[in-house]
Amino acid sequence: MSAALAVWPPWPRLELRIDVDPDEARLEQELDTLQRRLRRPGDTLNGIASEPAAQPGFRLHWREADGELYVYVEDVVRQRLAGYTVFNRLIELDTRADRHLRAPHSKYRAGYRRRGLATAVYRRSLDAGCCLITGARQSAGAHALWRHLARHYPLRYVQLRDRELRALGERVDPALHDELHTRMLLLGRGWDEARLAAEAGLLHPPE
Repeated sequence: MSAALAVWPPWPRLELRIDVDPDEARLEQELDTLQRRLRRPGDTLNGIASEPAAQPGFRLHWREADGELYVYVEDVVRQRLAGYTVFNRLIELDTRADRHLRAPHSKYRAGYRRRGLATAVYRRSLDAGCCLITGARQSAGAHALWRHLARHYPLRYVQLRDRELRALGERVDPALHDELHTRMLLLGRGWDEARLAAEAGLLHPPE
């Protein structure tokens, strides 16, 4: 996969398409299972690439499968998995856009939220030159994370319909913001709208 915004204007209707919180008990069970797999000899998760995280006491483990990147964040002090982020492919994208855009989705234990762990994982991907796009829905926490990242990375609204990406600009009115086809897009390092048009097929309205 291949000038940050200093200030971002107020976002309209931040509750837009916000999903309910996940079942916490089920999430704890899922993360406990993944933690055991990371340590189980012979498992596909055992021995995958890893490095220390930016936050002291944490380590990142990652693997790529079918073009999707899975990043697991481990609390090495407590020896437990704090959570993970997967950078999903979107079947709605055409081949050109699929090479460069991923839709991140994160799951973290309650005690590890709002500690900057997911933010650091997203920033690592953006700094590596990946552009991020939202799915049809977001959790409240994910929406707040995107709002924070928009202070440091250019954010644009796009319309994703019939496998085409169309530029909508830096802000949209509330009615357009509500539409399921309206998505947010964060530009990774080295990207601007001209490059998105040339390499990912971003369409602009005729002047």
